[in-house]
Amino acid sequence: MSKRVLVYLGFFLILLGAFYFFLFRGTDKWKRKLSVISYVKPFQFTTQEGLPFNDRDLLGKVTVVEYFFTSCKGICPKMNNNMKGIYETFKSEPDFMILAHTCDPETDSVPRLKHYSDSLKIDSRKWVMVTGRKDSLYQLARSAYLLDDPKNSVDKIEDQFIHTQFFALVDRDGKVRSQIYDGLKKDEMEKLKQDIQELLKERSANSNFVNGIFNNNP
Repeated sequence: MSKRVLVYLGFFLILLGAFYFFLFRGTDKWKRKLSVISYVKPFQFTTQEGLPFNDRDLLGKVTVVEYFFTSCKGICPKMNNNMKGIYETFKSEPDFMILAHTCDPETDSVPRLKHYSDSLKIDSRKWVMVTGRKDSLYQLARSAYLLDDPKNSVDKIEDQFIHTQFFALVDRDGKVRSQIYDGLKKDEMEKLKQDIQELLKERSANSNFVNGIFNNNP
């Protein structure tokens, strides 16, 4: 290969590199993304403030998802103590929130969730606790957030009980990202913080949720 060809080839590669630099400058398209492992599905629940809360309320937010119950004396206090650390780190971020579902809707009424929420001294707009139909709560845990084995749904719903220490992370577009985090392990909580920071830097890929969950209809 002649020297002239090498010069032309080098010049072409420089031009190509400059093209892609200016094409993606100011975006995060060149970065390696956290993997997508699932998607949020439609839901309708009630918050600790007695307000309706559905999948559209997650639009544009980076959300950490958990399941717990107020009467739990085992793993839940430890989980929520670790979750409080996540909350304190990101509570000033306008596009961050925590969504906590009760595993025990028969016991965890709206007033009970409100009392529990108040005991944590949290902003109920940033750390939302919801109750609703047990089958809907459990279906989401298994089919959307991957926080429980779907095989556990073969029993009657009244005989089922989810008791999981795991958290999920949802991006602005309703995609469950990266991994399922063990809420009892400090190293995984540090990984969760890093991943939250990364998702907060990402721009929304769509004006609506992916997978047909959201559309422009009222």
